[in-house]
Amino acid sequence: MFEVFSRSYYLGRLYVTPTDEDRAFMHSDQHERINEHVYATGDGLERLDSPLVMKLESRHFPVHGDESVPANTLAVPESMLEETDVRNPPSLREVFLARRERAQQLLSFAGGWQPPGVESADDPSSGDDVPNAGT
Repeated sequence: MFEVFSRSYYLGRLYVTPTDEDRAFMHSDQHERINEHVYATGDGLERLDSPLVMKLESRHFPVHGDESVPANTLAVPESMLEETDVRNPPSLREVFLARRERAQQLLSFAGGWQPPGVESADDPSSGDDVPNAGT
């Protein structure tokens, strides 16, 4: 589903569709699987329902799991879609998934969630060595 793009992101293609909710969602099983591959450290029990951080065009946002969202689909608030080039949804689009360290950095700006097991975005020991997430 996602492949390595850079030191900060994975790149994937998802169908982007609007939701009348105020936050973004993807199918809960895929959300959990990606969360386990990308954000979990493998040390002890870890939450797999933490939000994923994705980027559509130039906007970053947290993504939560929801069973009602079809597989391979990213449901984003209608107001967010208005700010993009997405026309005639659902539309297959490239989406970036922030790696563990990048997600921590982005969410710290918003005062949000911190991925488990990550001490600092500058900590070289917290490397992300997952080659392809969610595949």
